[in-house]
Formats: sequence, C-alpha cells, structure tokens
Amino acid sequence: MRTISVTELNKYVKAMIAEDGLLSDVSVSGELSNVSCSGQGHYYFTLKEDNSILRCVLFRGAASGLRFVPKDGIKVIAHGKCSLYEPSGSFQLVCDALIEDGTGRLYEQFEMLKKKLFAEGLFNEDHKKKIPFLPKKVGAITSPGGAVIEDIKNVAGRRFPGMPIKLYPCPVQGSDAPPLIISALKAAISDNDCDVLIIARGGGSFEDLFCFNDETLARLIYDCPIPVISAVGHETDFTIADFVADRRAPTPSAAAELAVPEKAKLISDLASMKLRMKKNAEQEVGNVRRALDLLKLRPVFTRPLDSVETRAQMLDACVLRLNATVGNTAALGRSELGFLKDRFNASDVKSVLASKRVGFAGTAARLENASAMFLHTKKSEAELLKGKLEALGPANVLSRGYSMIEKNGVPVTSAGSISKGETFKVIMGDGGFDAERK
Repeated sequence: MRTISVTELNKYVKAMIAEDGLLSDVSVSGELSNVSCSGQGHYYFTLKEDNSILRCVLFRGAASGLRFVPKDGIKVIAHGKCSLYEPSGSFQLVCDALIEDGTGRLYEQFEMLKKKLFAEGLFNEDHKKKIPFLPKKVGAITSPGGAVIEDIKNVAGRRFPGMPIKLYPCPVQGSDAPPLIISALKAAISDNDCDVLIIARGGGSFEDLFCFNDETLARLIYDCPIPVISAVGHETDFTIADFVADRRAPTPSAAAELAVPEKAKLISDLASMKLRMKKNAEQEVGNVRRALDLLKLRPVFTRPLDSVETRAQMLDACVLRLNATVGNTAALGRSELGFLKDRFNASDVKSVLASKRVGFAGTAARLENASAMFLHTKKSEAELLKGKLEALGPANVLSRGYSMIEKNGVPVTSAGSISKGETFKVIMGDGGFDAERK
C-alpha cells in the first residue's frame, strides 16, 4: 500500500469533488449561523439543521448582489459548488448566490406591487409633503412593547425635552399585522392630533417586514393628510411603505431625528438671529443718524431765514410783474375800445342802410325779370312739345282714315290674335263699333 501525504490526499479529494456533477452545481437550504464578514467583504458562515452543519463562504463579488444582510438565524437557500479547503481539509460550499428561504414568491409580489404603484404615481416626489419644522406632537405607529417606541421617545426627548409622543399601538409583524397597522393609521388621521406620523419597526427578515408591503396600507399613506415618515427595518431594507411615505428614515431613531428638531440648536440659532438682527438694527440706526446729521448741515436748516427772505423777494418781483402786465393789458384794451367807438360814431348808419336797401331792391328786380323770362321760355317749350305729341297721337292718326282694333281693351297688332267667332272693337276717328270675326 502506497503512503501519501496529507496535502496529496486533500488535493485528490478536492479534484474528485470538482469532477462530481451534483456537487459542482447544488442548492442547499439551512439556517445561518456563525456569520462573519472579513475586511475584504467576504462572508463566512455555517448552514445548520437539527443535526448537521455545512461550512460556507460567499466571496465579495457574489455578496454585492445580496438583497439582505446575512445574520444568524435567517433561513436561506445557498447555491454554489462544493469544494475542499486544502489548508484545513475542511469540506465547504463556495456560494455564488444566497437568498432568503421562502421569500422568492414574496419578493415577486413585492416587485409587482412596486411597479404597479410606481406607474400610478404613488412614489412621485411632487406629491410628498414637507415635514413640519417644529411639530407640536409626534405620532408613532408601532408595537407598544418593542424597543422601537422607546428609541423614538429617547431620541425625541434628548433633542427636544417635553416633546409629546403619542403612540398608536399595533403589531408590526405577521399576516394579521396589515389591517391593524391600517386601523392605527386611520385612528391617527381621525384624531388629527399630531403634526407628523412615524410608522416604525426594528430590523428583521424580508418575511418579517412584508406586512409593510400591503397595497391598502400604501394607498392610505399616500392619501394621508398628515406627513408620514417610514422607518421600517434597517438601512438596507426597503418596503412599499418607504417608497410611498413622505420621508424614509433608515432607522426609527433616525425617524425621530427627522421629525423632532434639536431644541438646543434652535435656541442657539435664535440667539444668533437675535444678534444679527440687533447688529442690523444698530447699523440701520447709524445710517439714519448720519443722514440726519448731513441734512442738519444744509443751509435750509442752518440759516432758515435766508431762504424765506429770498422767497419773499421773489414773490414781490412776481407781484410787480403781474401788476405791470395787467395795467398794460387794460390800457391796450381801453385804447382799442376808443378806436372802435370813434369809427362807429364817424359812420352814417342810416346812409349805409339806405345804400344796402337800394342794392337789395335792384337785385330783387333782376331776380323777378329772370324768373319771368325763365317761365316764358319753359311755356314755349311745353307748347311745342304738346303740338308734336298731338301730331303723333292716335286720335290725329285715326282722323286721317285709319282705324284701331282692340280686344278686351288691349290693342290688337296681329290678325292671328283674333280667332274665328271672337268679338272685337273697331275704333275710328269719330267713334267705334263692335264686330265679330267670321
């Protein structure tokens, strides 16, 4: 029998394992235990069942795609290839993927609901409400017996002593949790007693947090008139409530910091503002005083009578010019009025009227003569036209032996217009008679 070294044996077993088809592509379920992460980002852990354990390693490249943080007690499905770690001769599973056991279906539901609500606009930033600067009261929707409510109270009390925290108790895990969380949120909305609401729970597996992926809860948060901060799980955990809330906090303590301002900082800020306001006011008062000092140096304030006396002299000059102007205008008017009076007195009004009357009489005579001549001319033209009309009239023609035939009072111009047996009237120069066509 040939003797081999430990190294040779480990290499041989490692090669045998690598050549096995099942062991090179296998998925193993179990519970995480002894989880540790190296400085390079590699995870080392043990998969255990009731009576068996399996050492595993998940290198940094594969770990970057994890949707959760590996922790002791989480049930997972590990996929990879089996190998032998030669230095220690340890059998191990080199993982290339790690998912929480039982969460595959839940994760699909989560993704489908996420896409649906995103398409409807429930995640839009323009809908999200601002967190109030200084709330009068903060509402907490969480479990009454957990550490979460105590963390929120402690952080709020440290930042702003005396800030009231109102608890709306509800379970935050399990299939019965969603309707009870919804009832607690409805109660907070109905009370309208808080300026901001925190929906919170501590860390947990994807299954533990799944109650916050409820569609009805998401729509209620979206329609909530009070700003909502979602603080569910750890910083790496995301739920539908996180996406639809007005703000998302990585932890319940961080949510309390978002909701409650730091009183000491507010006091410090107010003091700084007071100093700035005082400084600005003093500067403004100084500017006004300097401007007032400059105004006081002006002549109008240092020698006020000078300005009054100057204005009085100017007024007197204006009065003198006005009086002179009025006197000149009045004298000119009186002169023109006297000239017109002299012209009126010097003229013989009666002589002018007599001359105009003679002129009017001559014009009237000429107008009368012109009218008589115009009427005589028009009468002569009318007589001439009358003679022409009589010469061309029917009566004159009939007196020369012609006759005219009428049928029903209408002149007949064609023999075909009268049928056999019809009567008609024959008109001659000295009368007329009725006739019938044979």
